[in-house]
Amino acid sequence: MQSSSVVLPLDEASGRRRGLVAFDQILGVSIEVIAAMIVLAEIVVLFSGVVSRYVFHMPIVWSDELASMLFLWLSMLGAVVALRRGAHMRMTAVVSKLSKDRQVFVETFSVVASLAFLLLFFYPAWEYAQDEAFITTPALEISKLWHAIAIPLGCALMIVTAFLRLAINGRGRDVLISVLAVGALVVAFYFFGPSMKALGKANLFIFFVVIVGINVFAGVPIAFSFALATFSYLALTTRTPMPVMVGRIEEGMSHLVLLAVPLFVYLGLLIEMTGMAKAMVQFLASLLGRVRGGLSYVLVGAMYLVSGISGSKIADMAAVAPVLFPEMKERGAKEGDLVALLSVTGAQTETVPPSIVLITIGSVTGVSIAALFTGGLLPGLICGLALCGVVWWRYRHEDLSKVKRFTKGEIAKIFVVALPALVLPFVIRYAVIEGVATATEVSTIGIAYSLLVGLVLYRQFNFKRAFEMLIDTASLSGSIIFIIGCATAMAWALTQSGFSQDLAAIMKSLGGAKTFMAVSIVVFIILGSVLEGIPAIVLFGPLLFPIAREMGIHDVHYSMVVILAMGTGLFAPPFGVGYYGCCAVSKVHPDEGIPYIGAYLAALVLGLVVVAVFPWISLGFL
Repeated sequence: MQSSSVVLPLDEASGRRRGLVAFDQILGVSIEVIAAMIVLAEIVVLFSGVVSRYVFHMPIVWSDELASMLFLWLSMLGAVVALRRGAHMRMTAVVSKLSKDRQVFVETFSVVASLAFLLLFFYPAWEYAQDEAFITTPALEISKLWHAIAIPLGCALMIVTAFLRLAINGRGRDVLISVLAVGALVVAFYFFGPSMKALGKANLFIFFVVIVGINVFAGVPIAFSFALATFSYLALTTRTPMPVMVGRIEEGMSHLVLLAVPLFVYLGLLIEMTGMAKAMVQFLASLLGRVRGGLSYVLVGAMYLVSGISGSKIADMAAVAPVLFPEMKERGAKEGDLVALLSVTGAQTETVPPSIVLITIGSVTGVSIAALFTGGLLPGLICGLALCGVVWWRYRHEDLSKVKRFTKGEIAKIFVVALPALVLPFVIRYAVIEGVATATEVSTIGIAYSLLVGLVLYRQFNFKRAFEMLIDTASLSGSIIFIIGCATAMAWALTQSGFSQDLAAIMKSLGGAKTFMAVSIVVFIILGSVLEGIPAIVLFGPLLFPIAREMGIHDVHYSMVVILAMGTGLFAPPFGVGYYGCCAVSKVHPDEGIPYIGAYLAALVLGLVVVAVFPWISLGFL
C-alpha cells in the first residue's frame, strides 16, 4: 500500500495494515451477525403476529411497532454491510470501459464522495435523534430515541467502514487526489452558496441533473448520489434545517410494508437452497422437453413461477439458470441466446406478485398492494407470450432426435416430487386474499412453509448456509431501503421546490391520457436503465401518479405500464445494470448476449404496448 504522506518502514507499514485488516474483520463480522439476527427476529415477530391473530384470535398489539423499529436498524446496518462489501447499487456502464488503473481511482473517488456525505450528514442525524427522544411510542411506551438513533449510529459505522476501505485498499495517490477534489468542491459550493439562491429553479438543474449525473456516471452509489445532491440543494439554496432531511429519509425507510423486501429476498434464497426451485423447473422441463424450443418455454415459465415466490430477480435467475442452462447448451442453444432470454424475462416478470417493485410502488404512491398483486399476473403473462413468439421462430427447426422423451409415469413421478414446491405460490396468494396475513406478513408464511418442506420432504437444508443467507438478505435489503430513503428525501425536495407543479403542467399539456402514457413509457425506460427500478419508482412515482389520476388513468393500470417500462430499461444493454447482473449469475460474458437480445426486447416492448392500450389486462380481475 502506498502512502500519501509519511513513508513508513516496510515492517511497520505491513504491521499497521494487518492491524487495520483485523479490526475491519472483527467489526464487519460483528455488524453482519447483528444484522442477520435482526432479520431472524423480524421473521419471528411477524410470524408470531399472524399465528396469534389468526389461530388464537389474540393479536399482539406491539408486534408491528417492534417490527418497524427493528426494520430501521436492519436497513441502516444492512447499508453498512453493503458498503463494506461494495454492494450498494451503482451504475458501472461508463466506469467499466475505463482502464484498470482508472477504474481503481474511480472506485476510490466514489468512496470519498460517499464519505463526504456521511460526514456532513452525521450531525443533523444526531440532532434529529435527540429531538425524537421526547416522543413516546404508543404501544411499547418507550422513547422514540431507540428508533431514531439507528440513523446516526449507522452513519457513524459507515464512516468508519469507508475510512477502513480507503486505508486498507486505497492507493495513497488516489486517496489524496480524491480528497482534494471532493474537498475543493465542498468549499466552492459553500462559498458560492449565497449567490446560488438567486438562481431560483435553475438550481434544480445544477443539483439534480448535473451533480446527480456526474456522481452516477462516476460510479458513486446511487443512494449517495441522491443524498449528496439533496443535502447540497437544501443546505445551500433553502433555509430548510438539515434534520428535516433526516426525517424524510427516516420516513422513506420506515414504511412497514417495505419490510416485505428483506423477507421475500430471504424466501427467494430459501427456495433455491431447499431444492424447491429445482423441483419446479424439472417438472416443467419434463412436460415440454420434446417441444421445439421447449426448454426456452420452460425458462419463461419458470421465471414467471419463481418470480411469484421470491420477489428478487437475482434470486430468481440464480434458481433457474443453473438448472436449465447445462441441458439447453447440450441441445445446441447458444450461451448468448440463453442469457438474452433470461435477462428479458427478468423485466417481463417484474409485475408478477410478490415483486419487490410492486411492494415499493404501493408504499410510495398509496396504491393498494393487494390490487397490484392481483393486477400484475396477466400483464406478465401477456409479455411472456410475446417472448414465446420469438422462441417459436428461433427454434422452429430444432433437431429433437437426441432429446430424451419422458413417459407419462416419469412425468407423474416428477410431478409428485415437485408438488410441494408448486403449491407455494398458491399458499402465498391464498393467505393474502383470505386475510390470513398482510402483504408484509405473508412472506413469513412462505418462509415457514419452505423450512418445513426443505427439512421434512426434500431433506435439503444447510443451517450454515441459511445463516449466511440472512447476512446476504441484510446487505441487499440495506442497499435497497437506503436508496428508497434517500430518493424519498430527494422527491420531497423536488416537490417543495415547485418542480412537481411544473412537471404536472408540462405533462398535462402533452395532449391527453394517450400521449401522457406514451411519454411515461419512454421516460421510465430511460430512468430504468440509468437509475435502476426502485430509485426511479420512488423518485418519480409520487410526482407522476397524481397526474395520471387526473387524466383518468387507473392507478393499477398505470403501475403495470410503469413497472414494465422500467424493467425494460433495467434489463436492456448497454446501460441496464440488470442485464449485467444476469450475465454474472449465468457466468456468460455480456458481449455474448448483445446479438440475440434485440428481438426479445422488441417482443417485450410489443407486450408493454398491448398492456398500455388495453387497460382490462391490468384491471380485469380486480
